[in-house]
Amino acid sequence: MNHPTSSDSSLASTAEVDQVLERLLEDRQIEAIERLIEETSPADLARAISRLDEASRGQIVDLVGAESAADLVQQIPHVQAVQLLGEAQPDHAAAVVDELPSDLQTDLISDLQSDDAADVLSHMQPSEAADVQQLSQYDRLQAGGLMATELLRYPMSWTIEQVVEDLRGGADKYRDYEIQYAYVVDDQDRLQGVLRLRDLLLGDRQRNLRDIMIGNPLSVDVAVKLEELHGLLQEHSFLGIPVTDTAGRLLGVVQRRDVDEAWIEQQDKSFLRRQGIVSGEEIRSLPLWQRSRGRLLWLSLNIVLNLLAAAIISHFESTLAAAIALTAFLPIISDMSGCSGNQAVAVSIRELMLGLVKPGDVGRVWLKEISVGLMNGAAVGILLGVIAWVWKGNLILGAVIGVALTLNTIVAVSIGGVIPLLLRGMGRDPAVASGPLLTTVTDMCGFFLVLSLASSLIEYL
Repeated sequence: MNHPTSSDSSLASTAEVDQVLERLLEDRQIEAIERLIEETSPADLARAISRLDEASRGQIVDLVGAESAADLVQQIPHVQAVQLLGEAQPDHAAAVVDELPSDLQTDLISDLQSDDAADVLSHMQPSEAADVQQLSQYDRLQAGGLMATELLRYPMSWTIEQVVEDLRGGADKYRDYEIQYAYVVDDQDRLQGVLRLRDLLLGDRQRNLRDIMIGNPLSVDVAVKLEELHGLLQEHSFLGIPVTDTAGRLLGVVQRRDVDEAWIEQQDKSFLRRQGIVSGEEIRSLPLWQRSRGRLLWLSLNIVLNLLAAAIISHFESTLAAAIALTAFLPIISDMSGCSGNQAVAVSIRELMLGLVKPGDVGRVWLKEISVGLMNGAAVGILLGVIAWVWKGNLILGAVIGVALTLNTIVAVSIGGVIPLLLRGMGRDPAVASGPLLTTVTDMCGFFLVLSLASSLIEYL
């Protein structure tokens, strides 16, 4: 094995990190790779790994120590971490997963291909594998799927001295825990209180835990959703919140950092889905067939939906032939209405994420959007109608265009406001289907309104 030279750590500052990493992998300079992981920023690491070929990516986890690989996995984007573990040898991947917090273990294993996940679990420590399988039963966007099971819990009957002795004796085990608080439970493991570490360090060693604990602590049920957790942590300054089952038994703790990361990840996925990346995750180092398939699903759906709009235009061919000026305004009406509808979609999705509305609030949301649609629709309708009148010198044409845009804006905001709620009520992701449905309906409705109004007034056009 080649040993790293004194220049290895400086190379990353004078050349592209990806070039340095590739050379170190070729030379199998393990210590230099581990030092590079430790000293390089997460963004540069992620960029460097994305430029490696599949064989080189698989080498990283196989070559470096489990602790170093675990540090790397925690620094790079989740989709990239899954890719690294999937391309590594199962025993090496299992060693890395063993070093990670329980919540991250579950997320990574759940996102691996089923065969890869089974291989990794078979090489993990039995207790760790059992914990992962247990946590994987929870929805990853609920408290149970976000919680970590590594925490400090002590019986109410213990004294401060007993706790301090336990902390000393278990220092090696607890060192990797993200400890902010310790928790007090009764003999049935039900949460009773929270201990601040400063009270343990500075308190009378003979005092009982029930005398120094903060009783009736805030906790969340295992089924609480990400939106509610995020809102709760916005209201309170807690670093973590204990998670309990329906009987009040302590199961784990949700860290603020994990909730924030999950929240940001969901926003990113929603954005990608709205742009047609159906999976919600794509990086260009994924296999070509996988990336192509995910995009083609969206493109194929849009072909079908656009054919429906084209059918309406075809039905009114004679009207278009008699009043060719209409063709200049059809895309404007479609686009303007789509913009209004997308505004309503964005607000509804945002309020769903914040927990401000629920699927049952369809009626209230619709009434709110109708008022905005009427006001904005009238404003843009009058404006475009006047432009059409002045441009083409035909008042009736201007009236047709203005009325059609006004009515289509009302339709667009109505649909945009309620579709996300209806989709969420059906258990679907509102970010995936809201866009195509909105675009299709506003296109078809806009074309129909313009062409049907024009047909009834064709002698004046």
